[in-house]
Amino acid sequence: MTLREAIRDLASFDKEDAICAVFPFTEESESYVLPEPESGPAKDIEKPGFKYFMTVFVASDFLEDWAASLSVEPTLEEKCQRLIRYANTDA
Repeated sequence: MTLREAIRDLASFDKEDAICAVFPFTEESESYVLPEPESGPAKDIEKPGFKYFMTVFVASDFLEDWAASLSVEPTLEEKCQRLIRYANTDA
């Protein structure tokens, strides 16, 4: 799946799952979602060529808080771009 598809389908994943994607992150980056390890850092689930993006919980909460500050619902593209920027600079 692409990172765009993972972001579009956030509600279908467990909140504790982690998203990994091909870096540098773009909407078209290949990605996968797996349960975050109970022990050890989430980076332990990275596959070669992929980098930890963030947990479903963090992505969902971030988008919810961000969207609440806007006057209109952001598009999927806007959500993707905002999460990618967050992952690259703040997460």
